[in-house]
Amino acid sequence: MENFADLVIVNAEVRPMDPSDPGRIAGAIAVKDGVVAGLGGEHAGLLTGPDTQVIDARGGAVIPGINDAHLHFVSAAMAAFGYISLEAAGDWGAVVALLEAAPAGPDGWVRAHGWDEVALGPARDQLLDCRPGTPVVAFDQTGHQLLANREALRRAGITESTPGVHGGVVVRDADGRPTGLFQDGAMELVSRVLPPVPEETLRPALLQMQQLLHSLGITSLTDPGLGPASAGLMDGAGSPAALDLLGDLAVEDQLTLRINALMLFAGTGGANTAAIRQGLAGSLPACFTSRGIDPRQLRVAGVKVFADGIPRSGTAWMSEPYGAACTHGSLVIQGADDDERVAELHGILRLIDQAGLQAGIHATGDAATAAAVEAILAAGNDVGDRRHYIIHGAFSDSTMLSTMAENGIGYSTNPLIRWEAGDIMRSVLGEERFTRHQPLHSALEAGVAFNLASDAPVTSPDWRRTIVAAVRRGTASTPGDPADPERISGIQALAAMTSSPAWQDHAEHFKGSLLPGMVADLCLLSDPWPADGDIESLPGNRIALTLAGGRIVHQSLQYSSSSNRS
Repeated sequence: MENFADLVIVNAEVRPMDPSDPGRIAGAIAVKDGVVAGLGGEHAGLLTGPDTQVIDARGGAVIPGINDAHLHFVSAAMAAFGYISLEAAGDWGAVVALLEAAPAGPDGWVRAHGWDEVALGPARDQLLDCRPGTPVVAFDQTGHQLLANREALRRAGITESTPGVHGGVVVRDADGRPTGLFQDGAMELVSRVLPPVPEETLRPALLQMQQLLHSLGITSLTDPGLGPASAGLMDGAGSPAALDLLGDLAVEDQLTLRINALMLFAGTGGANTAAIRQGLAGSLPACFTSRGIDPRQLRVAGVKVFADGIPRSGTAWMSEPYGAACTHGSLVIQGADDDERVAELHGILRLIDQAGLQAGIHATGDAATAAAVEAILAAGNDVGDRRHYIIHGAFSDSTMLSTMAENGIGYSTNPLIRWEAGDIMRSVLGEERFTRHQPLHSALEAGVAFNLASDAPVTSPDWRRTIVAAVRRGTASTPGDPADPERISGIQALAAMTSSPAWQDHAEHFKGSLLPGMVADLCLLSDPWPADGDIESLPGNRIALTLAGGRIVHQSLQYSSSSNRS
């Protein structure tokens, strides 16, 4: 009896995503003690005993659990289950109406999330006169902008004499008065006075978000930016207290997602060696290992560094001018000029590398990407072992991709952002640069270890939509060009959300594929995997079952299982 499997899935289209044979398909899979025990009908039959749970897949695909390598778990949890949602607002008047009607939280603040300039038009001073006497703050969909009302500005001590912030923008009217719109590093002027999110709010939000992600077949993720500088990123909820709470959930065996955390010691503007050095010398790098938490469940992977901002704010660093202001942008690293900022970035990367940690570097401009790669290469002799990587990325040609591949530098990018914000990106970048944006096929050909991720809550964590966006490379208003040389196949995109992010996690030896001996993190789809010509059907391919370490963490009502007991 002890050699029989705990669970077997039969009549399936099992796609193990074996890196050496990505197209391999098996008909069944067996799971025992949390790992894959066998593949194929013959092995599954031999492993099926009287107490084995047998699930009939009815021809559905079985794939490795999805690993979203760039998902702001804490911020996404609060956006989905902790804040007032503005995503359904059709215009700025509707946004104001929602905020006027919303109850203030126990701390007296009204907090909201989800407004989007792509849908609503440019943000300016729309919330300035909303809710007199009650502080209101509303974070945008990208996590790089917020709007605040007069009372929030008053509590933050922000006036027309408030100086600008390097790496951020305090948007002002013609008379120099703040309009309530803050971008990138300037967001911290408001976020730092927000009361902390209480545990009684954050804990249930995290658990609800975990279940939502499992219902999407997600079993692993990287939260890119938790720590003392979280006030300058997204909604500021990813504080050291949030790290502690994740640790509590792991100790209590309530954490079923596998989570890698990137620490944030400097926000979206002004990163510097002093802040990184101080952070690395503190307790956060060992905050989970010191509690005896299994690093395969929850680990601090490294440090998030913002090299630049985003194109729509004019804070991306490009080699050629862009946008209405015809600017190059700059690094948002501390420094008086480009040379000083580049030198400071080199110092930051050396510190992270010497600490034995991984650096995930946010770079959305091609000049910022090149500077980040150069800083990685200058950091030390073992950069390939660290698996430092570029987040988002932009490339003027394929040369930089070849350099990254040769030196073991990874690349994590977000096709669904390109699809959802593609029209505004095209207008900011110009047609030629936008066409080159996210060169997925070129990265594949160059041998770069790249992965696809959602960046939730910036976009939906539904990986099926990300895969369609990678295969089609269209925008919300324009279908993709069938001749686009940067398209990849559906299976290549699936690898970029399973086996490839496992490499980024230094975890390809235990997760990311469904080979015997690997952990049984998997999801069962209601239907077979679609051909590329029918990839648009993928979002309708329901997630019937999700296993995390062999444990059923999601099962839809449409599927039942049975014991083989006679």
